[in-house]
Amino acid sequence: MDINELIKNAKKAGKKALSESESKLFLKEYKIPVINETVTKSIEETVKAAEETGFPVVVKGLGAKLLHKTELGLVHLNLTDSQSVENAAILISEKGGDELEGFLIQPQLKGKREFVAGLFQDDQFGPVVMFGTGGVFAEALSDVTFRIAPLTETDAKQMLDEIKAHSLLGNFRGENAADRERLIDTLLGLSIIGMEHPDVSEIDINPLIISADGSVCAVDALVVTDIKKMDKEYMPAVDPVSIRSIFYPDSIAFVGASAQIGKWGHTLITNTISGGFKGEIYLVNPKGGNIAGRRVYKSVSEIPGKIDLAVVTIPASGVLGLIPQFKEKNIRNMLLITSGFAETGEEGRKIEKELVKKAGAASILVLGPNTMGICNPHTDFYCTGSPVQPMAGSTAV
Repeated sequence: MDINELIKNAKKAGKKALSESESKLFLKEYKIPVINETVTKSIEETVKAAEETGFPVVVKGLGAKLLHKTELGLVHLNLTDSQSVENAAILISEKGGDELEGFLIQPQLKGKREFVAGLFQDDQFGPVVMFGTGGVFAEALSDVTFRIAPLTETDAKQMLDEIKAHSLLGNFRGENAADRERLIDTLLGLSIIGMEHPDVSEIDINPLIISADGSVCAVDALVVTDIKKMDKEYMPAVDPVSIRSIFYPDSIAFVGASAQIGKWGHTLITNTISGGFKGEIYLVNPKGGNIAGRRVYKSVSEIPGKIDLAVVTIPASGVLGLIPQFKEKNIRNMLLITSGFAETGEEGRKIEKELVKKAGAASILVLGPNTMGICNPHTDFYCTGSPVQPMAGSTAV
């Protein structure tokens, strides 16, 4: 099945969502376990499909515009014979009206444990994956956890353990523990969809049922499409290990070092030295010379040793020019104090976008711009605009 064709056809028809059956076909392509079901067009076909499926069954109304089927009376559960299926199909036909596209027949799953999984596009962070307690208690309990895509397998495992009802995923009241691998597949599948399909604005899987044998199955799903062109760009996710390296440098280059008291290029150096930083400190300024008895290098290329972190305070107009130098020197981390980027308007936004692009291509992680510095009391690293030196602790604000 061509899943791209599903999205394309929905957008072409002006639909805001795939039908339930289309949604599950789409999810199945991403290793998300979905229930086996049959789509029918008439009441007679529905009865026959139910008999072939085996009772008890569930019969639902099908239609891309029928987004809240339970509230509309379009879901009939635990139907145990042909007559009850026929009666349900008649009621669904009456309530669905012109928006009814057909019927959906599913086996009635027996599972006491219901969860919810989904995806949505955040205006700032892009695709976000969610997981939590589902079924009728989803809104009442609000027991959910979130991760920004793309997810790693570790992220998915942590999400399963973070919800308050995580004990339901283990052996519970005579039922087997949930198949965690299938749950992980579900969360990773949602993550991949979020990265590969920016035109999918929302996915809702509720309920995601855990059967007595521990098997996992999505029995209801909705994929919402954005008919507008998705032209917004999001910052790529950053590995926490890479972020950690910024806070634990063994050597620092202050690019834009200044002898003038009150300037950022002077204050940050002063506070870092007075804070007791034990690593190597290098000062960089095209004018060269000496500051506070320390040699000032004219460029980072002159520095003889390895540089773990570059602290940049030069004007915004010169920051892009540093990228090739940092790449050649194998500097992978930049603390960008400088202002004058997106916060100043359209021109600054263009410069920032170009900076993100070039820094990413050079594998340089940028913390900033327009930041006040960083502080890690655990290593006596106080590179901030304030001389305050907080004690080491377990919480950062």
